[in-house]
Amino acid sequence: MHTAPNQEKIWTTLGPEFGEDAGKKAIIVRALYGLKSAGASFRNHLGECMRALGYVPCLADPDLWIKPQTTKDGFEYYSYILCYVDDILVIHHNPKKVMDKIHKYFPLKEGSVGEDVTEELGDDEATYFQQVIGVLRWMVEVGRIDINTEVSLLSQHLALPRVGHLQAALHIMAYLRSKHNSRMVFDATAPEIDEGQFLRQDWSKQYEGAKEAIPPNALTPRGLGVTMRMYVDSDHAGDKVSRRSRTGFLIYLNMGLVQWLSKRQSTIETSVFGAEFVAMKQGIETCRGIRYKLRMMGVPIKGPTYVFGDNMSVIHNSSKVESVLKKKCNSVCYHAVRESVAMGETLVAHISTHENPADLMTKCLSGHKRRYLVEKVLYDIFDKHG
Repeated sequence: MHTAPNQEKIWTTLGPEFGEDAGKKAIIVRALYGLKSAGASFRNHLGECMRALGYVPCLADPDLWIKPQTTKDGFEYYSYILCYVDDILVIHHNPKKVMDKIHKYFPLKEGSVGEDVTEELGDDEATYFQQVIGVLRWMVEVGRIDINTEVSLLSQHLALPRVGHLQAALHIMAYLRSKHNSRMVFDATAPEIDEGQFLRQDWSKQYEGAKEAIPPNALTPRGLGVTMRMYVDSDHAGDKVSRRSRTGFLIYLNMGLVQWLSKRQSTIETSVFGAEFVAMKQGIETCRGIRYKLRMMGVPIKGPTYVFGDNMSVIHNSSKVESVLKKKCNSVCYHAVRESVAMGETLVAHISTHENPADLMTKCLSGHKRRYLVEKVLYDIFDKHG
């Protein structure tokens, strides 16, 4: 927002970082972030820029700017510029030209302008791309969870793939050829659970009569019991087109990984808090289904499902009775998770984002963190040289 003229009369005393000018009084002429009028100043300045380019605000949404356009072949359409704070989305037959004009008003950060300039695939190439994605999806199903997020993202472009999407898919294939020696171990060893991490409280007044539903026709449990764990995470507004968040979770029976998910959420959440609660709810519902199947198979389940998440706010709101919801829009997921904890079906605890393997299911990681988390779930995929 520092490019907009300041609407307030403000001065400050210069600090030691100004050298010889330290101690002098200075008038602030630009709308600095944090000033009361900074948002309004930036909006007005942006409006002047849009009008100078010939755009007018949409009557239904003042952040959407519209301009009639005609291509060289006579096709008439509307060009759009969607503004969200200092993020700009341009829809135009030559978006680079429009961004260059905006750059004269607002210096754009180097590397911040992105567009898919690759051509659309022909029918045969599009079919080939869809086949490649089908193969990659099957590989994810049989255990290559290290490519789950990347394949999920590319799967969103099956209807209208471009050359860049095919290149990305082939890049994943090249990665698999290089890292083909992987093992997923279904270890029946019971995990070591630190019960001190999990808060147990009396929920009888908040959720009276809450109790995990046990199937009346379930088989009598026999054999050794299993312990369930889940690692869950979300990537808030990670989809830059729709701004939908992504849910990711890993579910373990004892030390064996049995289910994994990386999927874009069906609703747009306005906060990290909301996105994390949606992910937690989706994961808990999946665990509930697994617990039901295990009981119908006569498999004993030891205790609740131990859920680990890296958002401290969600953990506190899920595990503490005295928590009060401040956002009504998150109430369904909020109470669904808390009721699961109240009935003893689930317990939640915090885990550092650097140790949470569910991060692999929500973000395209690279470098040391990717290798560290992949080695938590797959064996022999990396040799000592990387």
